[in-house]
Amino acid sequence: MIDFDRYMTDMTHEELMESCRRIKHVALDMDGTIYLGSKLFPFTKSFLASLSANGIRYSFLTNNPTRSIADYIRKLHKLGIEATPDEVYTTAVATIDYIHQNHPEAKRLFVLGTPSMIEEFEQAGFEMADDDPSDRPDLLVVAFDMTLTYDRLCRAAWWASQGLPYIATNPDRVCPTDQDVVLVDCGSMCECIFHATGRRPDIVIGKPNPDMLRCIMTKYGLRPNEVAMCGDRIYTDVATARNAGSLGVLVLSGETTLGTAMESDPRPAITAENVAEFGRLLLESRGIKH
Repeated sequence: MIDFDRYMTDMTHEELMESCRRIKHVALDMDGTIYLGSKLFPFTKSFLASLSANGIRYSFLTNNPTRSIADYIRKLHKLGIEATPDEVYTTAVATIDYIHQNHPEAKRLFVLGTPSMIEEFEQAGFEMADDDPSDRPDLLVVAFDMTLTYDRLCRAAWWASQGLPYIATNPDRVCPTDQDVVLVDCGSMCECIFHATGRRPDIVIGKPNPDMLRCIMTKYGLRPNEVAMCGDRIYTDVATARNAGSLGVLVLSGETTLGTAMESDPRPAITAENVAEFGRLLLESRGIKH
C-alpha cells in the first residue's frame, strides 16, 4: 500500500483516490518535471511506460518557447523518450494559434525570441520586422530569448511604448537549469519593458492561461476532472490546472521547495516528490500493484 503521508494534500484519502481514479490524461511540464536542463530524471521512462501500460495518455506542455516542436522532439529522442508532434505543445505554437485567431491581419512581427522560435513563426507565414524604427510591425511578441541583445530589447520597449498589440509567450521569471546560473526568462524581460515604458503585455499566452490545457480536452474529448496538470511550479503549472478545473499536481524536482508549497494559498491539490510518486498514486487509485 502507498504511504499517503508522503503526499501533501488537503483531500481525504477517499477524495484523493477518486480524483486520481478519474484521470485519463496527464499533461506534463518538461524542464524541472521530467528532466532538468540536459539530464533526464532516472524515473521518467518508467513513469511514462506505466501511464501507457494502464491506458493513461500524456502530453508535454512547456512554457519554454526557445525550441521548435521539431527541436523538442529531437531533444526528447536524445534523452530516450519517443514523442510525436501531437504530444508536444509549446507556448510558441500557442502564440501562433492565438495570433491567427485574434489578429488575422497581422503579418509582420517584431519578436524577441531564439532563431529556432523565429523559424517556427516564419514557417507559420509571418515575416520578421527589422530593428529599425521605420519598419513598423503589426504586433510585438516577447519570449524567453537566450540570444537577446540590448539593442533588440530597446527596440521591443520602443514598440511597446508606441501602443502596438503586445503579446508575451509565458510569465516565467526564470527557467530551471542544472547549471550554476540564473536563466532570466520571459516574465523578467517583460518586467524590464514595463519599468522602461509603463506597459505590460496585452496577454500572456502560456501557463497559467488554461487554453493550452483546454486544447487537450477538446482534442481527446475529456472533461476537466479527467486531466491532471503536473509540473514543478505553483504559479504556472498548478495555477493552470486550477484555472481549467483540472487536478493540479506539484512535483518538487524543479523550482518549488516543500516550504514554498506549504506556504502557498491555495495549496496544490497534490504535492509529490516527483512524477514517479504521482505515478504510484495513480496506480494505487486503480488498485494496481507496483
